[in-house]
Amino acid sequence: MRRLAWLTGLGVGCVVVAGLAQAQVHVLTAERVHTSDPAHPVAQAVAWDAQGRILAVGGADDLRARYPDARRVEAPGKTVIPGLIDAHGHVMGLGYALMRADLVDARDKADVIARLREYEKQLPANAWLLGSGWDQNDWPEKAFPTAADLDAAFPDRPVWLERVDGHAGWANSAALRAASAKASRPLDGEWQPDGGRIERAGGRPTGVFIDAAMSLVHAVVPAPDAAYRRQALEKATQAAVRNGLTGVHDMGVSREDLALMKQFADEGRLPLRIDAYADGDDAALADRCAGGLYRHAGGRLQMRGVKLYADGALGSRGAALLEDYSDDPGNRGLLVTEPAALEAAMRKARGCGVQVATHAIGDRGNRLVMDAYARVLGDAAKTDHRWRVEHAQVVAPEEFPRFAALGVIASMQPTHATSDMPWAQDRLGPVRIRGAYAWQRLQASGAKLALGSDFPVESVDPRRGLHAAVTRQDGHDAPAGGWMPDQRLSAVEALRGFTADAAWAAHDEGEVGRLAPGLRADFVVLDEDPLAVPGEQLDDLHVRSTWVDGKAVYEAE
Repeated sequence: MRRLAWLTGLGVGCVVVAGLAQAQVHVLTAERVHTSDPAHPVAQAVAWDAQGRILAVGGADDLRARYPDARRVEAPGKTVIPGLIDAHGHVMGLGYALMRADLVDARDKADVIARLREYEKQLPANAWLLGSGWDQNDWPEKAFPTAADLDAAFPDRPVWLERVDGHAGWANSAALRAASAKASRPLDGEWQPDGGRIERAGGRPTGVFIDAAMSLVHAVVPAPDAAYRRQALEKATQAAVRNGLTGVHDMGVSREDLALMKQFADEGRLPLRIDAYADGDDAALADRCAGGLYRHAGGRLQMRGVKLYADGALGSRGAALLEDYSDDPGNRGLLVTEPAALEAAMRKARGCGVQVATHAIGDRGNRLVMDAYARVLGDAAKTDHRWRVEHAQVVAPEEFPRFAALGVIASMQPTHATSDMPWAQDRLGPVRIRGAYAWQRLQASGAKLALGSDFPVESVDPRRGLHAAVTRQDGHDAPAGGWMPDQRLSAVEALRGFTADAAWAAHDEGEVGRLAPGLRADFVVLDEDPLAVPGEQLDDLHVRSTWVDGKAVYEAE
């Protein structure tokens, strides 16, 4: 692949001050520029200054004439779009996933074992074997695995494997023994931890831990050292920009991880913007309440919000439902946070001027969050607070109008729909499924949508999100016509959800999300036009380069 060419247009001889100023300007020209700016949606050129601020957007001839001494970036035949923003991801989680055994799309337990055996070859003798990405819904038997499924292959080495949604984990017997030795009470019996569930058979743990119960194993998994954490952050951010992301809303960032990100920002090693949301009612939120909202001087890192949890995930039957799971009578899921504690955290955040984003997947989880938002916000619901529901995945019919009425953003992940569609109706039945992954229904009710992926639960590649949003099909373009196709978004709506609307959801619309004068020169150069190609081709867009603050942070070879 050909790299973009830099063409420098500097005068010869004595250069006046105006010429020097123009030499600091860059002008990019392309076949077309989609700005996500309703006032000027399409252009052919963008000019920006030495600080990476956009000076002008318009016709190629006009900007060349306006800035005759500017450095030129030529992208003939290419399409430029605003930098893509993932409105819900987990940066350190992605980095760790890239450094552990990859179990995504494993066909069955035998495939898991084979991948683990291969990965184990690189491990020291006494190290834990860690992996992530398994999904029992993709296996023939559909049932949760057990420790016994791992023990024959790994009788002595502790194994801990997180499910694809991050809401369940699978341990072998060696890991169970380690967890039992440190736990404050025996893992046997009928008791359950608050906000979680230990899967048992005959009163003994089977090896699967759901939501808060996972902490029993996390307590004995060796913590990553500083070098490992730095490597994880490096891998995650490079993967993001390689796929056209210039920003991410990082949902659930600890005080320690924010400090690491700050180090990277100080060193000039942060290639994209991270809007960090504090990890619940913990130290990072306490810091914001004590010291105010955080923004790095370089403009690539900030923390002005908090991520809270209401319930679990649908795939592990932890999402809190108003009625029983259709495929598991008697089970209505889990509340990860006790409602009074959840509301107290919301009140604390509001008192500190911190934006609230709350994970809610099931219809009961969404109702509880909307009820709490209504009580906590009160008359302030009519203000520009931009509180969010993360996922808004299964919504009862009467709850749809409340999003707009309370001014709540629905932060949704298109690829969740296409990943979950083979089994989602089994969980919910034919009636409730109509309120699930209902992008158009929420939008029609007046709600604002912000789009993301929830990586590493899903791929970090936003092109897959654009494809899923427009087609409601998987990577093989199935099913024909899309799953519940009436909920598809247009290409314009999908692109806006990953650009202007995502920026707005984090109070960043004055900085990024569009290509307009005064905003930052964050953009992506593509071989194809995402608003012109068939929806089925959106996941095949070719990223030529990714730019942040007017500088290329990734260029294809």
